[in-house]
Amino acid sequence: MSNRIPRVELGEWCYLQGKAKVMQRMHLRDLADDKERNQQLTFRAGPLLLDLSKQKMDEAILTGLVKLAEAVELPKAIQSLVTGDVVNNTEGRSALHSALRLPKSATLCVGGQDVVPAVHHSLARISNIVQRVHSRQWRGFSGRAITDVVNIGVGGSDLGPFMACQALNEFVPEAAARLQVHFVSSIDGTQLADLLGTLRPETTLFIISSKSFTTIDTLSNAHTALQWMLKAIADKDLVVAHHFIGISTQPQRMSAWGIPEANQILFWEWVGGRFSLWSGIGLPIALKVGMANFESMLAGAHFMDCHFSEQPLVSNLPVLLGLVGVWNATFLDIRAHAILPYDGRLKYFPSYLSQLEMESNGKSVDKQGVAIPYSTCPVLWGEVGSNAQHAFYQLLHQGTQAVSSDFIAPVRRYTDYSDSGEAHKSLQSQHQLALANCLAQSRVLMLGDASTDSDANTPNFKRYRGNQPSTTLLIDELTPYTLGALVALYEHKVFVMSVIWDVNPFDQWGVELGKKIADKMTQALVDQVVEGLDASTQYLLQKIASMAEKGEQA
Repeated sequence: MSNRIPRVELGEWCYLQGKAKVMQRMHLRDLADDKERNQQLTFRAGPLLLDLSKQKMDEAILTGLVKLAEAVELPKAIQSLVTGDVVNNTEGRSALHSALRLPKSATLCVGGQDVVPAVHHSLARISNIVQRVHSRQWRGFSGRAITDVVNIGVGGSDLGPFMACQALNEFVPEAAARLQVHFVSSIDGTQLADLLGTLRPETTLFIISSKSFTTIDTLSNAHTALQWMLKAIADKDLVVAHHFIGISTQPQRMSAWGIPEANQILFWEWVGGRFSLWSGIGLPIALKVGMANFESMLAGAHFMDCHFSEQPLVSNLPVLLGLVGVWNATFLDIRAHAILPYDGRLKYFPSYLSQLEMESNGKSVDKQGVAIPYSTCPVLWGEVGSNAQHAFYQLLHQGTQAVSSDFIAPVRRYTDYSDSGEAHKSLQSQHQLALANCLAQSRVLMLGDASTDSDANTPNFKRYRGNQPSTTLLIDELTPYTLGALVALYEHKVFVMSVIWDVNPFDQWGVELGKKIADKMTQALVDQVVEGLDASTQYLLQKIASMAEKGEQA
């Protein structure tokens, strides 16, 4: 729009820039003992508690952030998202991952068509496959029941389901106790080669997960898996019918690959890959933990969808989390963010969020294609906190890099054990240690030396500067429902940040470019064609050819 005011010229933006200059001269320890502030910066929604009191902000800054959100019409953007408006402007699509969590009784018309029946038709197909596999009715070519499922995907078709399966490993139902679910994503074949040596063809089921069904990483692994199966029985139609399921938005491409319609699960162009674990892409989750637990995940996400679309900005958890992310990355210029779960079951949650946030908001132009003059998405990384304490926390505590962090922990664990013996007490004690470490580390990051016994005589190499902001996110306990709510919380956080920054979080043209260049380079490797390439790449191609032919040492 010609009359659109750039973000940096908004009065609310300029106000926050001024507050940031003041706050950068302060230390977090100056804010730590304000009990009223602590209460003002703690929020609750269902099973989640969000504590922002260790962030470098006060109530006036939070109010300023909310006013900025109002100025850029965040409430209108939220409604556009959940009602199916075209929010992915570069591809002309909706982004309706929240529709995948709607109950069967709901109605959501997009383009004159109610999408809910199609969503639940897909869920019914997932449920049917799960029931057949768990009841040992799905049989391989030799008549033996399936014992192993291999999900072949990459990016959103791998990270989300893999993360959820690892997080919910304690919720495997008895019917699935003998079923092993594996994940393969690496294009170099290492994962698949190592895995195939442990499997039996007649009892292995492969899931090919690809939104476009053209992703070279996924199709290369799928082809290798098919060739492995054909060594056992040279009947492609029989093998594919009994041992391959396709999940995609492209039924014609699945059929062309050979997958029969009965083995196809469809989802839709309005589901982004990194937001797709709620669709047919979540089949491995349902196979691992059962359909009831998968549906509980959907219900937890739906709870967060309702909270996000209905709650005022000032008490809306995804909004608050997103506004704090913008405050740190853009106004305080903190360009690194650590995800630190204090629960081993969430080991892969940081990797999942790395894709979710950086692929979504790693953008340098706004929705009008204009270069952005401010920092957007920080670099995300993380690890289980208790492990990371013995690794990269050194940088957090004494390095020169400003880093913001999210500490995530369940309050209750090991509460459903019937055993009350010493082993159970020991596990509960370990959980208390994890919680204590979570609180201790965020406290030291905030206060620095003020949290220790340091004095004026303490040498500098033992000093802690503190002043590293963090959010603490507590979960009642980790269940399928709360995991669903947690993932949806971060999905919506990403959207909030994108609206403030005025970027499109639902495209990934940088990823697409990499795929195209990789295709060209594959041809160059095969044909030994170097013309038209830069000197560096030409030289490497020549060295690769020489080393491959002569065994030349690098």
